[in-house]
Parts: sequence; structure tokens; C-alpha cells
Amino acid sequence: MAGTTMNTDERPKIEINDITKVYELGKEQFYALGGVSLTLADNEFVTVVGPSGCGKSTMMNILAGLDEPTSGTARVDGKLVKGPSPERGVIFQQYALFPWLTVRKNVEFGLKTARVSAAERHERAEHFIEMVGLTQFADALPKMLSGGMKQRCAIARAYAMNPSILLMDEPFGALDALTRVKMQEHLLHTWEQEKRTVMFITHDVDEAAFLANRVVVMAARPGRIQKIVNVDLPYPRTEEMRLSREFADLRNEIWHAVYHQSPKSDRTDAITANQESEKS
Repeated sequence: MAGTTMNTDERPKIEINDITKVYELGKEQFYALGGVSLTLADNEFVTVVGPSGCGKSTMMNILAGLDEPTSGTARVDGKLVKGPSPERGVIFQQYALFPWLTVRKNVEFGLKTARVSAAERHERAEHFIEMVGLTQFADALPKMLSGGMKQRCAIARAYAMNPSILLMDEPFGALDALTRVKMQEHLLHTWEQEKRTVMFITHDVDEAAFLANRVVVMAARPGRIQKIVNVDLPYPRTEEMRLSREFADLRNEIWHAVYHQSPKSDRTDAITANQESEKS
């Protein structure tokens, strides 16, 4: 499956239209978002990357219904976003698992709250636990799991609620480099089996390029979309692709777009991260 862009003949799954988000700081106004517009197609996987303070998480929180725009609109399937909804699953960097519940019970929790029958809860939980590779740990408590396994449990829990959209805010940000790469592969494997529309926020350029159909590069002050990069690599994505000339060119295009939009004070960190990524 080749990287795709949205077919303009189809109604977008997600429509973000000229959204601004303004915070009052004393007598001054701070524009977290300054007129952002973006559409995502059904089952598209879009990553969003940019410097700190560019409004990536703010945009996602508005789409999740956890925050409201100062102006503009966010729509899902043509309907205005007004608060959280089960159709939009949200996964944060923090695992947010209940420490006293097993993996299975954590995955079932939202289903139980939604009054899904016990038989269906069990069936759906088992299906997604198997899909993320945690069958052997279904009866384990979170304290027995590694960071990557906890995040896989969180992904299974989100999928079990059968959302049409997954909103992921740096879900692998706290993981070590090797675990992070493996989690990217786990996530894509799950997404290819059970397609959803995904918006994935990240600071990692390699991660943004490896996962997505399209990469949205944001700039800060005010937060805005600077560039959208189409990813023309086929799925399934493989480790060998990371070593290809095509991936290197793609990565460099994204990285330079991010770098030139970063405040000067952030550029030393960006250069260091880029050098470390090239070594790995």
C-alpha cells in the first residue's frame, strides 16, 4: 500500500478549519494556534511534528474535545466537535493504567463503563490483547510490565472501544530508543490489521516519517502549519526502509523544515537529536 493523500472527492474524516487558540497572560495575549486548517481522510495515518510550543498538543486536545478553540471549528464526519466522544480514542505519553487491575481488566474497563456485556467485553479484550502481543501477560498487573508493554496495553484499551479515530500525543516519548522503534512497528502492525484514522503527535522526525501517510510540520509563535510532506513509502514499513536513500531524503526534508522553524534557543537540542539519530 503506497503512502496516500486525501481524495478530495470524499468527505474528510477530520476537518480542522481556521482554528485559533488564544491564552490571556496578564495584559498580553498568547496565540497557541494562529489559524490552523487541516483535513484527514478516513483511515489515514498523519503525524504532526514541530518545535516545542508550536501548538501540536493544543490542536489535538481541541480535536479530542478536551479543549475549545478561541475561533474556528473542528469536525468529525461533518459533525462539530463538542466535548469528548467514544469515537475519538486518546492515548497520551502517560500510560494511565489502573495499577490494581490486570491487563485484561484494564482493556475491559471502558467497555464495562459503556455497559457492554461481559461476553462481548471478554471477546474484544482478548482480540486486541492478542493483536498487541500481550496474551501471555493478560493476567499481569501493570507493575509487572515494561514501559513498552504498558503502552501496548493502553493501545489495546483504546482499540477495544472501537473508535473511528485515534489521537496519540507522544505515546512513545518516555521509552528508550530500541523500545520506541519496536513500538512503532507494533503500532503499524495493529493499524494495518484494524484501520483507523490516526493523528500522532511527536518530536521525533524519524518516527514521524516512518509511521505516516503524511507528515504535518508545524511552526511556533503563533502555532501554524508550515509544511505538509507526503510519504510515498509502501506499507508494511520495514526496518530496511529506515536505511534506504528514500527514507534518508524524506527524513532530511522534514528535519530541515522543523529546524528552520525552531527558535534559535532550541536549535542546539535539535542538532544534537539529529546527530544522535544518524548514529543509531
